[in-house]
Amino acid sequence: MSLIPGLAHAADPAPAPGKAHGVALPDQDLSEVRPTKTFTSPAEAGTKSAAPAAGTSKAAGAPKAQTAADPTYRVGLTAVHTSAHGIELAAKLTAAADQSLQVTIDWGDNSWQESYGATGTGLERRQHAYSEVGTYLITVKAEDTAAGTSVTNTVSVTTMGSEFTPHTPTRLLDTRDGTGAPKGKVGPNGSARLKVAGVGKIPAGATTAVLNVTVTNATAAGHITAFASGAARPTTSNLNFEPGQTVPNLVVVPIGTDGYVDLYNSGLGTVDLIADVTGYFTQSAASGYTAITPERFVDTRIGLGTRKGQVEGFKGFGTAISGVRSVPAGATAVALNVTVTNPKDDGHLTVYPGGTKAPTASNLNFRGGQTVANSVIVPIGADGKISIRNGGWKGTDVIVDVVGFYSPNSQAAYVPFQPFRWLDTREWKWGPLPGRHYIPMRLSTKYPGTKAFIMNTTVTNTKGVGFLAVAPDPNSKEAYEGNYDSPPSAPGSSTLNFTPGKTVPNLVQASTGYHGIIDVFNESDANIDVVVDIFGDYEVD
Repeated sequence: MSLIPGLAHAADPAPAPGKAHGVALPDQDLSEVRPTKTFTSPAEAGTKSAAPAAGTSKAAGAPKAQTAADPTYRVGLTAVHTSAHGIELAAKLTAAADQSLQVTIDWGDNSWQESYGATGTGLERRQHAYSEVGTYLITVKAEDTAAGTSVTNTVSVTTMGSEFTPHTPTRLLDTRDGTGAPKGKVGPNGSARLKVAGVGKIPAGATTAVLNVTVTNATAAGHITAFASGAARPTTSNLNFEPGQTVPNLVVVPIGTDGYVDLYNSGLGTVDLIADVTGYFTQSAASGYTAITPERFVDTRIGLGTRKGQVEGFKGFGTAISGVRSVPAGATAVALNVTVTNPKDDGHLTVYPGGTKAPTASNLNFRGGQTVANSVIVPIGADGKISIRNGGWKGTDVIVDVVGFYSPNSQAAYVPFQPFRWLDTREWKWGPLPGRHYIPMRLSTKYPGTKAFIMNTTVTNTKGVGFLAVAPDPNSKEAYEGNYDSPPSAPGSSTLNFTPGKTVPNLVQASTGYHGIIDVFNESDANIDVVVDIFGDYEVD
């Protein structure tokens, strides 16, 4: 997985600008894919308050006051999600045609109360954005001040967005030894069911899991699809593999109501599956996400962030993160793009909190001579550092780019989508993406509150050596429509690297930049096919 901004590539020179390929795709209607929920409280659920009858006494020892007739007007409530933090409330008043009422809305978050006047039956819609995700009780009071009566109704709402809690990298699944599932390989068109919510320190109310999923010992080509237990299996894929490959990829997957996720093997052969949890999302205040301009913190080739020289086999190092450059003190976790290059042999890399023991989990698997990148979300240790360990027998160079962080002060909350395929050049009329060309994807020009999308990019039918890069487009929608756009400079770093005949996936947390347009660049000299599957977004509103 790679998080954008924040790309890592072993090559340093930036390629020249390329040419756009195909027409910029129109905005996705997010209302079609968001998990929008409706909350209701019927008018009958309201409580009524009547004024004492005229002339009665409240003095001590006086007879009990007789009350006037209960108010005949009512208020029913319906609330619906509008964004990660947003709610639209519809208050339906039923009253006599000439009855004047004063309506007050308390949103339940200690913010200001809204008031408006109404006469007779009618429907009023009001919107509100909560500063934090969570569950709130909305109270609506309709009052006839002349009669001294009122009706109050309440509705409980939970925001659509979720915030992140980092988790020490922990192995939840390994079909090779029976961890988390029965021992044995997953067969063709079979699934591994993995319990996540309620396991260890992961709360039962967790809504989404962040897993590093690895396929190994595959006997045939295929792909893995991760999805919530009890949900329909989507047509999207999370990682592709070939026979004999060991392939990892970061997966952000909703958790079913029973606490499980399913990992489906689409291949015609058998595979072993490994899953390491690195965090989870809940619909309660925790840590939001902030993307930063990519900053290289470690490069062993030049001695940046650690000593110069390859990391020896079964050795590691720590590097300071908290309070360094753009990462503030108080950040709970950091988003990295980690690249291995020039490895002398096969191996794996583990990234974990500073000051702790290296876990058995792995973040990145590599072959001798391979350059490969994967994204990592890792808790920051109490010492403000993260640690990196080479699990191979021989040395390798390591590059670490910091691309974002999670903290209680960060505002962007995650909204999972029903996964959908946004782009497949094998099926669109413009054909494969030519070398040194890019595709501008108009994903959120209508949604300025969306700051990033979580998407899986896959390259297939490759003819040469190169890399795919994903980055925000500097042009606006109007520039493209008016034909005055300027070719963007391709990033000099990669989202994924490929060689001829290989199918390579990578998860990308792609920044929408200033204009809501995201580009995919083919930085090779030959055609490639590109597939983009979208799983969710980060929203500040």
